[in-house]
Amino acid sequence: MDTPPRVLTVAGSDSGGGAGIQADLKTMLALGVHGMSVLTAVTAQNSLGVQGAWELPVEAVRAQYRSVVDDIGVQAVKTGMLSSAELVETVAELLAGTDAPVVVDPVGVSKHGDPLLAASALDSVRTKLLPTATVATPNLDEVAQLTGIEVRGEADMRRAADAVLGFGPRWALIKGGHLAGDAVDLLTDGGAELWLRAPRHDNRHTHGTGCTLASAVASGLAKGLSVPAAVRAAKGYVTGAIGSGFALGAGIGPVDHGWRLRDQ
Repeated sequence: MDTPPRVLTVAGSDSGGGAGIQADLKTMLALGVHGMSVLTAVTAQNSLGVQGAWELPVEAVRAQYRSVVDDIGVQAVKTGMLSSAELVETVAELLAGTDAPVVVDPVGVSKHGDPLLAASALDSVRTKLLPTATVATPNLDEVAQLTGIEVRGEADMRRAADAVLGFGPRWALIKGGHLAGDAVDLLTDGGAELWLRAPRHDNRHTHGTGCTLASAVASGLAKGLSVPAAVRAAKGYVTGAIGSGFALGAGIGPVDHGWRLRDQ
């Protein structure tokens, strides 16, 4: 049998199974790539929020990364929750020495508003992590954290993208899901510009959306797609996953990573 493309996620664990490492691996399986993981933190998390988070030692993160990359190899890497400056800088150093496209999801807060990135780590994200990115995928809250720009409409998204690109990623994908109206995202490298629109689903169960999108983009890049093609395919997958999101517990449920399988 042919070996499928290999994608590595460097992120935190979500014990509720909707976001983080769990969402990443489910997305990768659904999209036909082999998912691998470097765990950066363990969270106590459910549909109501994050009850606790414990960062892993830098040595453990570095050892996991080297174990996977040196033996198995990767065709793409996706980063998620990196809660401290030390961890951000360690992962950035590892990424800089890896010959594969990188998707950086600069996770700052959870779906419920729980902080997942120390304020002291923001400068390291800007100066160390984002320069390693093939694609950076901030949502509007993360744009505000990183750039100070408050996006209130589509016109502001161009300004936000320029500011994010100023930190060094090759492409910026500004996710406008928090705006009213259709779910619109902007992908740009400062020259080419791709607007992606989808009807907004009337479904509150959207936990894991950002992790899922970033992992879907990384999966497309691992398959050899161009950045615009990978992002377009990822947008279609995530839109379907949001439409099929389901209730779990008493709060916000997850998107449905297996929606295409259930439609068969």
